[in-house]
Amino acid sequence: MCTWMTEQIGIAGAARGVPDWLKVKRANVFYDHPVSAPYDHALIIDFVDPDAGVGARVGVELSAASAWELVRAITAALESPEAQADLVAERQALMPSEQETLS
Repeated sequence: MCTWMTEQIGIAGAARGVPDWLKVKRANVFYDHPVSAPYDHALIIDFVDPDAGVGARVGVELSAASAWELVRAITAALESPEAQADLVAERQALMPSEQETLS
């Protein structure tokens, strides 16, 4: 049974779209039936810029095993000293109300 449960998070970054790079301000993450990936279910991540309209998005559909490997790889990359220093700097630059949402 599909739950249609979607996690929406605010993000800051960029993604390669068609035909150019676009800002990404939100990620929608859910586990459901993919559109293109050859699986019954997949982890789907939509990186979007809601301010730029419906087409300002990059979608990814991953098998469950691939998604877990991606989580592992992201965690390993973010444990680097450079990433840890950037994280501290970003958190210090946030307003107090923004810091509460990261806790």
